[in-house]
Amino acid sequence: MYSLLGRAVIKARWFIVVGVVAIFAVGSTWGVGVFDDFTDGGFVSEDAESVTDSEAIEERFGSVGADVVVLLESDSLTADDPAFTSAATAAFEQVAAIDEVESVTTYYDAGLPDLVAEDGTATYAVVNLNGSGDTELLESYEGFEEQARDVDTGGELAMSLGGGAAIYHDINEQVQEDLELAEMISMPLLLVIMIIVFGALVAASLPLLVGGMAILGGFTVTRVIAQFTDVSIFAANVITIIGLGMSIDYSLFVLRRFREELAAGRGKREAVLGTIATAGRTVMVSGLIIVLSMAGLLFVDVPFLHGIAYGVMSAVGVAMVTALVALPAILFLLGHRVDNGRLPWRRGKGVQADSGFWHGLAAGVMRRPVLVLLPVVAFMALLASPVFGAAFGGTDERMMPADAESRVVTETLAADFPGGEVESFEIMVDGGGGAALAEAVRTLERLETVESVVPLGQDGEASLLEVAYDADPFSAEARGLVEDIRELDLGGADVRVTGGPAELVDMFDAILGGIPAMVGYIVAVTMIVLFLAFGSIVLPVKAVLMNLVSLAAAVGVVVWIFQEGNLSGFLDFTPSGYLSPANLLLMVVLLFALSTDYEVFLLSRVREEWDNGADNRTAVLRGMQATGSIITAAAAILIVVVGAFATGGITFMKMLGVGMAVAILLDATVVRMMLVPATMRLLGRANWWVPGPLGRLYSKYGIKETDEEAPAPEPKVPASV
Repeated sequence: MYSLLGRAVIKARWFIVVGVVAIFAVGSTWGVGVFDDFTDGGFVSEDAESVTDSEAIEERFGSVGADVVVLLESDSLTADDPAFTSAATAAFEQVAAIDEVESVTTYYDAGLPDLVAEDGTATYAVVNLNGSGDTELLESYEGFEEQARDVDTGGELAMSLGGGAAIYHDINEQVQEDLELAEMISMPLLLVIMIIVFGALVAASLPLLVGGMAILGGFTVTRVIAQFTDVSIFAANVITIIGLGMSIDYSLFVLRRFREELAAGRGKREAVLGTIATAGRTVMVSGLIIVLSMAGLLFVDVPFLHGIAYGVMSAVGVAMVTALVALPAILFLLGHRVDNGRLPWRRGKGVQADSGFWHGLAAGVMRRPVLVLLPVVAFMALLASPVFGAAFGGTDERMMPADAESRVVTETLAADFPGGEVESFEIMVDGGGGAALAEAVRTLERLETVESVVPLGQDGEASLLEVAYDADPFSAEARGLVEDIRELDLGGADVRVTGGPAELVDMFDAILGGIPAMVGYIVAVTMIVLFLAFGSIVLPVKAVLMNLVSLAAAVGVVVWIFQEGNLSGFLDFTPSGYLSPANLLLMVVLLFALSTDYEVFLLSRVREEWDNGADNRTAVLRGMQATGSIITAAAAILIVVVGAFATGGITFMKMLGVGMAVAILLDATVVRMMLVPATMRLLGRANWWVPGPLGRLYSKYGIKETDEEAPAPEPKVPASV
């Protein structure tokens, strides 16, 4: 397969170059328009009980809650002062006249005291916009905001905007700002690292070229997908992180191998063919594992996860194809000119197989594998220990920067207005007449966490109630209250519940229901691909176990920082005391896939040495020496990329960035330098053991470097190592 691919790439090289130009052209114009197609992704499916209940309530009683909150504040006047009243009523009339506004509720027309701050110096209007769904609501808000900023408050009042639509708009703006900031930080650092690694300006620039293709190609494919399903706004950051990181990783390995082939005296044709057969094979295995692993998120019925999974799969798929096709075509055209701009410290530097830092490090570990293994496992267990105290909840305005306007408005309403600190949600009792309603009120008031039940409206036999409760909305108590209400028996009356705790209940149920299938699928596809790559059943099992060790340690660090609040000042975020299970699940699946990456890079070279006749120990030593510097460079580059995104304003992206950075650091150091050589030394030739039938399967269908059928591996394990 690889020789066919190599010959096809060489033959079609100019068509491929034209394709590269086309990707940049389409991606930089139409592809980046994906930001207009992003949604909030949704943490519950359209069929979830909280969604259908909310739709039923809205159908009977109209929109519950506010799309936008327009807050007016004064330093000296109160809401009942004539000057405040005149300026506020005039401002709210201008708001109501905006085309995108469906309705406005104010203190001055409704007489609701809750719309005035406790000290009287502020009031707000509840605004509902035209349109439904995230896309329509965002479009309405953008048109509304443009006109609302021109509202005349008479110079007496300060106006600010909050509410659900404003929060989503601010998140969208923050994501784009974070992308620009991360690229400004990471790109110069990446170029410096690659100049140091390759010591040649032309070679150093190629991974950035491939990275740009992966990002723009990922955006383009994701925009196509967004025409058929919702894709979360956070997919933009994840696409950039993974697309840039993995494309540069893949480019490093392809470039390194191509230069080795040239240094060995091969012509550029043979060098390209050899590179695709070796490094290309490794890239394909790594890319397949990441793409297939991310598909596991589709087993969990959470739209937010689906949209980001599609984005990651698109970015990695483009990165993999680019490294397998576009980069080799460019390398063929460049030939030895890939080393143009070579810097003095790299001239004449060759690759040594049986000596060097990485060879010596691996030899030291393999001399005393048990003495290395035990303290390393203990250290990883210590890092993982906070996992046992993990608490799961939802996300709110605290995920945004502290000075974000919509967050400030939300916190002002909670702190300064009557009932702002009281949590509540709405329920509808439909049917059963007055007796059912009375029984519902009595039953609700007897529930432990309920503080009050207030009627909000009636439509025929349907009554809308506001239930105030004394519990953290992210807590198990709040979720338990929703479950108790859903189980109420009111003699045939229908009970509908809406609000944040109800959505959390449905999200938790979806995640818990989908995890078994997701885990089984991801582990199975990972082991199958690794078996087809390495022809062993031991190495895939070991790789999965290594993944779990580094994953547990990374998650433990995330719990310690983002749930418990350690380093919150340094990282500039507000801890809520909870982790969103959807966000954490995305991070776990992504880290599991990426944790396989460096092991694939290392073991591919070890397998190559094994196939060339080296014994187990020598194969590991040579594999470590051959890949040590390039894996270190790849890890450093990926840490720079994810670290740049951790400087952004969205807490979820900080969490993902820190979690990925920790996992990459552990994989590239502790796992690769210590655990892998130690365990491979202890297992010896058993690393390569495979039962006879599976050996014949690998011989026929394995992902090998040549198109010829290889002899089936021996099913027995010799005693010597």
